Amino acid sequence: MWISRTALNEALHELRRPLQALALEGSTVLAGEPRRIEHSVQLAASALERLDREINGGAAASVRTIVVVRPLLESSLARWRSQATLSGATLELRWRAGEALLGGDRHGLAQALDNLIVNAIEHGGPRVAVEVSRIGSRLRVVVADSGRADAARQRGARGLAAARRLAGRRRRGHGLRVVRRTAAAHGGSFELCRSARGAEAALELPLLEPAVRE
Repeated sequence: MWISRTALNEALHELRRPLQALALEGSTVLAGEPRRIEHSVQLAASALERLDREINGGAAASVRTIVVVRPLLESSLARWRSQATLSGATLELRWRAGEALLGGDRHGLAQALDNLIVNAIEHGGPRVAVEVSRIGSRLRVVVADSGRADAARQRGARGLAAARRLAGRRRRGHGLRVVRRTAAAHGGSFELCRSARGAEAALELPLLEPAVRE
């Protein structure tokens, strides 16, 4: 069986993300937050299943459920705050969506959010904002960073932290392909815009209709 190198790289990338988060979260059990560890383990298991399918074949095992978006996003932000701190970055959530429910693969959506956040931390400016809003019947998640010029101004004080950013800086593109695939699988869309002032990654997904929520 021929296996796509791109598919294998994406599967390995998605396994590396939660393992990376687990390494950062090692002390949170002592801080009374074992739930965050559990979420990362679940994501790692899901990524490992995908890697197994890419190598050995088999049908996708995603389970579509009703997903409450805000706690899913807050969990993702909590996973990556340590990396943001090590990189000299800040993370801010701006929630303007009220109660937002999606129908889909919870692990797949979590992986997409993780990729957007980590991509901004690793490749963008030090101020990262996640803004969530409603546009009609769709949920719009925008992850924006403050740009390379802002990062350059802080490089003198943050040089060591920047040099030690966790692995992934040279493996660009896999995470964003995962986001695009997740958006398509959920009937949504994804756009990335870069400029001197920073990058904006916008993920739009259809919200559940009220009748479907019951």
